[in-house]
Amino acid sequence: MARWNELSPHRRRQIVAIGFVQIVLALAAWLDLAIRPAARVRGPKWAWALAIGVNFFGPMAYFGWGRRRTAQPDLPGGEVGFTDR
Repeated sequence: MARWNELSPHRRRQIVAIGFVQIVLALAAWLDLAIRPAARVRGPKWAWALAIGVNFFGPMAYFGWGRRRTAQPDLPGGEVGFTDR
């Protein structure tokens, strides 16, 4: 494995850009998880908080499968519920 100072400037910029994207994805996922009610998250929020920290896969999994998106307003008592669809 090459040391940082042995890498070309182009390769350094690529690594920094990929790291930046990874951090932004994780921060966006953690922020969304923090403000989203537990009823709109598939599974326990603590598990998603841990999973989000796993490279690109955690945030992408959360955004792809961890959030419930469809509201179902026809619940008894006028409550708003969320489905898995």
